[in-house]
Amino acid sequence: MSTSPRKLVIASRESALAMWQARHIQARLQALYPDAIVEILGMTTTGDQILDSPLARIGGKGLFVKELEQALADGRADLAVHSMKDVPMNLPEGFALAATGEREDPRDAFVSVRYQRLEDLPEGSVVGTSSLRRQSQLQARFPHLKIESLRGNLQTRLRKLDEGQYAAIILAAAGLKRLGLEERITQLIAPENSIPAVGQGALGIEIRADRDDMRELLHPLNHTDTAACVEAERAMSRALAGSCTVPLGAYAHIENGALRMTGFVASVNGSEMVRDSVEGAPGDADALGRALAEKLIARGADRILAALDHA
Repeated sequence: MSTSPRKLVIASRESALAMWQARHIQARLQALYPDAIVEILGMTTTGDQILDSPLARIGGKGLFVKELEQALADGRADLAVHSMKDVPMNLPEGFALAATGEREDPRDAFVSVRYQRLEDLPEGSVVGTSSLRRQSQLQARFPHLKIESLRGNLQTRLRKLDEGQYAAIILAAAGLKRLGLEERITQLIAPENSIPAVGQGALGIEIRADRDDMRELLHPLNHTDTAACVEAERAMSRALAGSCTVPLGAYAHIENGALRMTGFVASVNGSEMVRDSVEGAPGDADALGRALAEKLIARGADRILAALDHA
């Protein structure tokens, strides 16, 4: 058992949801190490500043973690807390994931003021999402809907909906629940109808790779089942060169001791989509993820991805 640290600094984005996540980890660490001072270093990232372009166009979700990683590299922070779905599939050299927190609801949520269900939206209704993954699955099921980009923090997105800019928006259920906004969820979308983003609903704790002391201190925060599921999802995405510029998703869960995962790759408009599933031991998470990627490639995922590259 490591000795209690004197002080720990958590790097976090300053959005309400990111700060909730950081405070959640702060409370867990304070309970584990009551003699330690645990502080939060709030930061504004490039991804938070550029709000007028889709993420896929400006460099992807890695824009939400670069500044936090710089704080780790500089020694201004000891750990950084992220939504796992924002963490690039390949971390920069010198950084490591030390723990994966227990997953909140991984599903996508349909949020609307006027309509009760996705199925109720009339032709031409405008649905807001910043995710190519959500867009492709929505367009495949409901080609009559119009999908428009929606950026900004959770409160900004809800405000745009309330102002009537959209008939509905699609958000991660986890964020709404964590911020006490569960009543805004009009309908939870089953994972088979909207396969979640890789890591959706899970928290990741990043450290400098050379900080073995931090790895040991943070070990009690690692949720074994969630870590295995997220590892499998990330392995699939990594094998397919997944990023937010690619419409793909994967969802793993553990049932009766087995890890079961479904994944998909699609064209942006949803006209082409391949999906498949794997099942195996949670201890083989990485291999299962790669096996699912191979199954998707056998079904034509590589052709869809190549077409996206040349789009």
